[in-house]
Amino acid sequence: MKILIELPTWLGDCVMATPAIENIVNFDNDVKITFIGSFVAIEAMKNHQKVFKTVVLDKKYGVLYKITRELGEFDAFFSFRSSLRTKFLKFLISAKNKYQFDKNKYQYRHQVEKYNDFINDSLKSNFPAGKLVLHADNLKLSINNSSLPILGINPGASYGSAKRWHPEEFAKVASELSGQYDIVIFGGEDEVDIVMDIEKLLLEKSVKNYQNLAGKTTIPELINHISHLDLFITGDSGPMHVAAAFEVPTVAIFGPTKDDETSQWMNEKSLIVKKNLDCQPCMKRTCPLGHHNCMNLIKAVDVLDSVKSL
Repeated sequence: MKILIELPTWLGDCVMATPAIENIVNFDNDVKITFIGSFVAIEAMKNHQKVFKTVVLDKKYGVLYKITRELGEFDAFFSFRSSLRTKFLKFLISAKNKYQFDKNKYQYRHQVEKYNDFINDSLKSNFPAGKLVLHADNLKLSINNSSLPILGINPGASYGSAKRWHPEEFAKVASELSGQYDIVIFGGEDEVDIVMDIEKLLLEKSVKNYQNLAGKTTIPELINHISHLDLFITGDSGPMHVAAAFEVPTVAIFGPTKDDETSQWMNEKSLIVKKNLDCQPCMKRTCPLGHHNCMNLIKAVDVLDSVKSL
């Protein structure tokens, strides 16, 4: 059975779609999957055991037409995106059955459940939403051949500045835990400056057992490194969901987003830190009230108390 799957654009959403993708496999184990999607999504999913082909999606409609002509025919097409461009893609794809996620239909539940319900409705099945599934290489990260457990710090969030906790507070937490853990700081290419601020503060506190990986890892490398962490402290982000896939003990800091919809899925070693303000969750990329209190009021001690609880 030949299946074409358009993946969600963002890393976190892509990870949260994996239980639904596994249930497509559960429906017919003899499948050959072609993944199409953003570069990030393809990099995250290219090692799936049922993958036959991967295609990075070009945003230009003319290129999109050419790609669909080259893909050939499929038994089914599933898209986890509800965009207008996907409607165009759905029209162009040659498949016996075509299904597209509708974000307006699937609401008020965890994102994993939204995607899984979409697949169940499409296949007329009743599969439960299982665990997140990612494939990582078995290459453990070490710092100066140290035997200490490894703490991962992830200060960035691609959604917008409103989701980011302050570098000063991250540095306080990392400094406090540096005697118990070696530290790895993660970040994308557009988050290098934030991580450099944390690095500068750590050096001022004479903390040297850290490694700055911001802007230096591929998506498969990021997944591999996170899979070997002993503790992860992060905002609501793609790497947070990667950590959930490997059940890494995690403290997740939430501000303007809906933790009931995008918290870590099926990770019993996860705690959420948030302030439960009347203005939460606003779901805005920047604070509409201008005070950013959902993040400003969270202090290092709040996160450290959660670490102790874990």
